[in-house]
Amino acid sequence: MTTNRRPPPLAFLCLVSVLCLLSSPSLASSAKRHYVVYLGGHNHGGSSATEADLQAVTDSHHDLLATHLGDMEKAKNAIRYSYTRHINGFTAVLDAEEAARIAKHPGVVSVFPDRMKKLHTTNSWDFMLLNKEIEIPSGKIWKAARFGENVIIGNLDSGVWPESKSFNDKGYGPIPAKWKGLCENNTKIGRKLIGSRLYNKGFIEDGSTADPADLYNPRDMDGHGSHTLSTAGGNFVPGVDILSAAGGVAKGGAPRARVAAYKVCFVVEDGTSCADSDILAGFDAAIADGVDVLSVSLGSEDFADYSYLADGLAIGSFHAVRSGVVVVASAGNSGPVQGTVANFAPWIVTVGASTTDRNIDVHVELGNGDRLKGTALFQKPLPDHKQYKLASAADVKLPNATAEDAILCLPGTLDPTKAQGKILACLRGKTARVDKSRQAKNAGAIGVILCNDEASGIELVDDIHYVPTSHVVYKDGVKVFRYINGTKNPTAYIAPPVTTYGNKPAPSLAAFSSRGPNVVTPQILKPDVAAPGVNILAAYTMAGDDESRKYPYQLESGTSMACPHVAGVAALVKAVHPDWSPSAVHSAIMTTARTRGNTGDKMNDLNEHESSSFGYGAGHIRPNRAIKPGLVYEVAAHEYLELLCSIGYNSSDMGELLEKGYKCPKKVKSVFDHNYPSFSVPNLGSGPVTFKRRVKNVGPPGVYAAEVKEPYGVAVKVVPDVLKFDKYGEEKSFKVMVAAKWKGAAKGYEFGGLTWTDGDHYVRSPIFVTDNLVIDQSNKIVGTY
Repeated sequence: MTTNRRPPPLAFLCLVSVLCLLSSPSLASSAKRHYVVYLGGHNHGGSSATEADLQAVTDSHHDLLATHLGDMEKAKNAIRYSYTRHINGFTAVLDAEEAARIAKHPGVVSVFPDRMKKLHTTNSWDFMLLNKEIEIPSGKIWKAARFGENVIIGNLDSGVWPESKSFNDKGYGPIPAKWKGLCENNTKIGRKLIGSRLYNKGFIEDGSTADPADLYNPRDMDGHGSHTLSTAGGNFVPGVDILSAAGGVAKGGAPRARVAAYKVCFVVEDGTSCADSDILAGFDAAIADGVDVLSVSLGSEDFADYSYLADGLAIGSFHAVRSGVVVVASAGNSGPVQGTVANFAPWIVTVGASTTDRNIDVHVELGNGDRLKGTALFQKPLPDHKQYKLASAADVKLPNATAEDAILCLPGTLDPTKAQGKILACLRGKTARVDKSRQAKNAGAIGVILCNDEASGIELVDDIHYVPTSHVVYKDGVKVFRYINGTKNPTAYIAPPVTTYGNKPAPSLAAFSSRGPNVVTPQILKPDVAAPGVNILAAYTMAGDDESRKYPYQLESGTSMACPHVAGVAALVKAVHPDWSPSAVHSAIMTTARTRGNTGDKMNDLNEHESSSFGYGAGHIRPNRAIKPGLVYEVAAHEYLELLCSIGYNSSDMGELLEKGYKCPKKVKSVFDHNYPSFSVPNLGSGPVTFKRRVKNVGPPGVYAAEVKEPYGVAVKVVPDVLKFDKYGEEKSFKVMVAAKWKGAAKGYEFGGLTWTDGDHYVRSPIFVTDNLVIDQSNKIVGTY
């Protein structure tokens, strides 16, 4: 199935409603589950609505449901959420037949099961030159933006730890008058942390279990929410480190911004869980409360039967963007596999994860004289600088364990009588990295050399381990095992951690960062940008029973950590340009990004291969450039709907997304004409492609010339190739024509770029081309042909 598919009416109906559920006898039973009934937008004016307006919406939801359940009391008892402010809809406990009947009701956009998402689990600001002098004067964006003063950043995550110094409100003036939020459940409200709300009904209806202290409390019991919120908008906190490493001043991207937490995720046995219905409730509240930027470090990894109108995050973010809120979301942690990027709705700023130039070095000295550099953190170093006995974990296995399991240091595989007093070499994989050092400690080992497998390559993580540990790259791990296997009495020493800065090359793309192409709408290139997301130091929860592992600031890695970096930059841009639309901010961040690292070479990934726009989108963010992009690609809310029309959605699907309804134009625009700041051609084999674009001048009058870097085997022509702007706000249109230079060109993935420049500004957009990208019915890449 090729990418230029358009879903037939019945197939598409299956995507956006539950009618197809009845085709499965097992699902067409009386079993109840939680559904989201999405009705689009409201007519009452959103934040200006009166209590009577909101009650009228709730009553209308009861009336609609009662017509299908046959009883008003049944309807009221079935409903869990009524979305009454900006998002119009409700959630209810229904069986499949009831849900299918409601899906046919006039005015219902979609009905879909309440699905669960997961969290996508920081020097970083210094690394991006926010307070170092280079090219652009020191701290320019922070000074111009007054450090994000009075911009409000919201965070949909696992809550917040209010007592963290990152949320101290000393020196803050009154809360902005537009703010309508509050702090629930006796969470302390201040002038820095100005909102804290809890949404758990969807999680509860899913049947998931969590600690009551987590489930009924907006406090962060996981640490993830505090970490991401402080990365986006945390205060300046001097003297922060973790076990005497990575020391310095902790701060968010917009350190004087106000912040608000919307708890929609909860700790479960295998991580965290976040229900679509709770996410929608968080979005609806955040928009009404008055946030300017929303940071959303969560998402799904399953895109089978995907619909933009059956995804709580896509729906909620659409309503936020059309209300003037910039929405930034993580790309996901399913890399380096291609076609895994999440949160690909074109109105979302989608962020991949990269490294910084800071390392925490832990050297390993082998008995043969080899000295290897790894990384890790631990509380107590080895007692003496001397050689200790070294063994492969496979050689200290219990009799009933396999060597394959033991070398991974899996629970229940290590023999204490063999491991006692030794340093163990454990292979990365299957279980958490930190758990390997815990298993080694439980078996009596005094240290661990954690060796990457080939897939992990050179990706290292500064975890806090239970015993002295050094996490080493794949090639060094091979040296360790080769030494062990070739030596009668192998020994090693693990040195204490040492923090170093200015390491090269940096940034590199994280191996875990999800990659493009966008498998749902491949004509929209995703992710959009990359930002620091590896070993990020930020605020954390102080909840938990293990006092030995409680730290007010922790190192974490993931696109979850990259997302709030971009949210912080978006807040700074909004502070400088409060009248800019979300799409203008989105464009400014993308078109000012950079694809080269601190060596001058193109960014690599952490397997030492050259990366591409599938990993970093337009490039690594450059905050100082983003406030003066020169030109922006702007998109109005109705243009997002035109894009949906162009990929197969119809007016009846979207009629209520805007207050007055929306009709797809009789002549549907090409998907290639959506005014996005990048260019993606997934099917050049079908013939030449022409993009139509327009740019708005947000700088002084000037003349911009087009500079093109053509993808290999591909001709790119820009018409006109010179744009003259006489005033601020003036818009100009142009076309980009893409064609193969020879038959069979671009059989693989080819990348290039278009840059508009006046000699001062460089407005760069990536170009991706392939001959014929093939995606199957479950939205997985089959290949290119």
